[in-house]
Amino acid sequence: MSDYYRPSGFGGFSLFPPVIKNLIIINVIVFFIQFLGGQVLIVNVPASHLIDKWFALNPLTEDGNFQVWQLITYQFMHGGFTHILFNMLALWMFGMEVENLWGSKKFLTFYLLCGIVAGISQLVFPALFNEPQGYTIGASGAIMGVLVAFGMLFPDRYIYIYFLLPVKAKYFVIIYIVIEFFSIPSGGDVAHLAHLGGALAGFIFVLFNKKPSYLRNSYYNSDISGSNKFFDSLKNPSSVFKKKDDEAEDAKYYEINGDKNEPEISQEEIDKILDKISQSGYQNLSDREKKVLFEASKRMK
Repeated sequence: MSDYYRPSGFGGFSLFPPVIKNLIIINVIVFFIQFLGGQVLIVNVPASHLIDKWFALNPLTEDGNFQVWQLITYQFMHGGFTHILFNMLALWMFGMEVENLWGSKKFLTFYLLCGIVAGISQLVFPALFNEPQGYTIGASGAIMGVLVAFGMLFPDRYIYIYFLLPVKAKYFVIIYIVIEFFSIPSGGDVAHLAHLGGALAGFIFVLFNKKPSYLRNSYYNSDISGSNKFFDSLKNPSSVFKKKDDEAEDAKYYEINGDKNEPEISQEEIDKILDKISQSGYQNLSDREKKVLFEASKRMK
């Protein structure tokens, strides 16, 4: 039984999936460059000012210096140690399971898209709320999208506020968004409109993303995905009242291990399947690969 143990977690689950890991590394490197920029002068001007001018998200005003690429680059810049610390911690906590569920390519697209929409919101809407327009930095908008995705995909997971107070993810997300909305008039250094833009992008992406077949698979759903009733009800409210025949169909399909002509399952084959899930998601597995995973999971029990 122990032959099928994998430290990163069965089913391709990894504590540090590749996109999350690389995003954290890039953010830390950029933060270090920003720090060094504050110590270096270029023609009597701190290098950090030039970095902000060309890579932070500058406003669309006449005295601004907006460039299209800033919609991407601003997401990797931060204003201080606590800023990057809490952003990266949130990215790991909430993005880890989303990337494991979707696959790396889809998660990266989603993350950058949420950050771009957050940036556009910060460029367009401040005038409507009489907010001052300065440059914007930080991954918070993209991470808000990740938080919303987590709340929709894993609505009944508990989030421990200050590591003490348990709150279900769906309620935590709603409360957080309401606080962000009512914080808009307060102004300050927090880009609340960017946060709300990222949250909206995350909501729309998950809501209109076609529900993949692996969310219906009973063993994968119970081991990794958690409850998806909230997600199902958003896409199809009548589904709450329907019987779930999919699980019975899946069980019927996979219970065919009695075939002696099937080759012995090797650890190497399982590792390749797990790596494939990590890269592109469970939905891209072939029927045989799904069967191999199912049989391997039974041997672990």
